[in-house]
Amino acid sequence: MDPLGARPNIVDADTIARWSSSDPEGPPPNVDDSQLPSSHVISPFPVREDLNTKVALWSGDIASLQVEAVVNPTNEGLTDKNPITVRLFEMAGPELREECKTQIGTCRTGEAKISAAYQLPARHVIHTVGPRYNPRYRTAAESALYNCYRSVMQIMRNRHLATVAFSMYNSSRRGYPPEEGAHIAIRTIRRFLEHFGDDIDMVIFVSSDGNDAVYRQTFPLYFPRSAEEESYAAKALPASIGDEMGEPIITERQIRILENPTTKGASPEDGEEVEEVEISNDDTNESELISEVGSHPFSAMSSDHDQERREHISRTRLPSAEEAKLRRYQNFLRASRTENFSDLAGLGAFYKAGTDYLGRQVVVFVGRQFPAPKVDLAKAIAFFLHVMEPVVSRDYVLIYFHSLVLSENLPDSNFIKDIYNLVDDKYRDHLAALYIVHPNWWFKMSCWWFLTFTGSAVKEKIQYLTGVRYLYDSINPDQIEIPNFILEHDIQVNGTNYYTPATRHGDDQSGGL
Repeated sequence: MDPLGARPNIVDADTIARWSSSDPEGPPPNVDDSQLPSSHVISPFPVREDLNTKVALWSGDIASLQVEAVVNPTNEGLTDKNPITVRLFEMAGPELREECKTQIGTCRTGEAKISAAYQLPARHVIHTVGPRYNPRYRTAAESALYNCYRSVMQIMRNRHLATVAFSMYNSSRRGYPPEEGAHIAIRTIRRFLEHFGDDIDMVIFVSSDGNDAVYRQTFPLYFPRSAEEESYAAKALPASIGDEMGEPIITERQIRILENPTTKGASPEDGEEVEEVEISNDDTNESELISEVGSHPFSAMSSDHDQERREHISRTRLPSAEEAKLRRYQNFLRASRTENFSDLAGLGAFYKAGTDYLGRQVVVFVGRQFPAPKVDLAKAIAFFLHVMEPVVSRDYVLIYFHSLVLSENLPDSNFIKDIYNLVDDKYRDHLAALYIVHPNWWFKMSCWWFLTFTGSAVKEKIQYLTGVRYLYDSINPDQIEIPNFILEHDIQVNGTNYYTPATRHGDDQSGGL
């Protein structure tokens, strides 16, 4: 791990091997099957290749990960001094501590709260408080730890975030047995992905030397990669695997229906002595009878917790239109990671350049080099996400050269609108500036129409530049590779000595018409 305060080497989540790509290892060596619990005839967690591609086990520095959210295991006051928390706060800068102090305040055990990530490569930090383990209150600890993972994943789904990294330091530091903590963590994620896998692209478990072996042994039980691993899991899984969402089942909460609701204590099947309450028509016994019945668990029967949970999930589901949009975005994301884009990259129309004077990534689009009628526009969207996804987790700058653009270089206006409405909010939020170079009157009119009725969120970030050299106020010329035909066109239009600092902020360069 780097010294505190040193910038980490950024690790893109896409470079981490998915669980599905690792080879099944089979049962651990020298395991005596007769000593396994054998609690299940068949594994309740069958091989699911689609789920195995959504999880990863990785050893490294969580502060270096470029994901949409990293999880901070902390205490109720968000002031824990464990190494993971200290590392995340050091890398994020003082703004994260200030937000936790002034805006979040506290977080209860089992809850999760989200903040910005500031200088971290990640986009957000999700803070959660794990339980302190006490064997006397094991059930309560299991439920609290389950709620930590569940609450984080629910935030991910509600915020339309697709990649998250968990540190596993949480459970062990507070005395939680590593093996038991691993079962709850991995089981909870497996069940969540079974229900909401379309909303999540990748869950990374970041291990350390102390717990890596535990998680590598437990992972195949819940995410088997072969029939052999699935068969072994049926024997090795614990008897209790929670409900359909992975939540620990608390026996005391289950409703037991007795043959005689006036019977105190357990049913005869439990092997305990049964004390009967005599039912009499004598009025003097009525109040006693009511007291006995009223104190019996049967009379305090509550509703079906599982049904309540299903109804709650149903109520909180995304509207169908939003859900369709999210799934479409995720489909394009998947294509952006698997397609071969050598043909589109070879056009030289869309590419990453260097950085501006503030260290923000610069991305360039050359309109003249985009042959709209000849391009598969669906693939073009996937290529756009392929280039942009690693960029938009932080502030960035776009440059669009409209120089010498012809009608055949312009896609349908609905195509631009479609991309704008498709992408996640991070594209708009982290756009620091959009420079449009050599715009003509018709193009500016089209932009005005689009920005007024569709893209108002980025309207104030657009600057029209009549010359290339105006870019150099914000970006070093060495940081931008500009095609020669644009530079030649710039000289033909503006001459060689048009640039002075005074003209940079003239009316013609403003964001308006």
